Amino acid sequence: MLRELTKIAQIQGHSRRRWFIDDFFDLIVWYSADDRITGFQLCYNKDTDERALTWKIPSMYTHHRVDDGEYDITEKATPILIPDGMFDHRIIADRFWRESFEIDKEIVQLVYEKLINYK
Repeated sequence: MLRELTKIAQIQGHSRRRWFIDDFFDLIVWYSADDRITGFQLCYNKDTDERALTWKIPSMYTHHRVDDGEYDITEKATPILIPDGMFDHRIIADRFWRESFEIDKEIVQLVYEKLINYK
């Protein structure tokens, strides 16, 4: 079940953000100065083969595989996003809907709508 992290760092000069997590998803939501949602990043499949769908106003989508950069257990690297075109948006949308009923309805509706309408 998605729950909000309450103590996340806000980066000066960047959009305000909120962060929600569970075992399968990370959802980061960005806001404008007048408190409108301007985009989100939904990371999913976190424990096996992580992917990230990013949506930003006006209607820009990107889909990536998360390369954790950990090829050697003795080194810790910074994760990077690698383009990845395959996205089963209906399965992810359905799971998001089931896992998100405890977070703000405005966020759930927008993210779900963008997932369903992904092209």
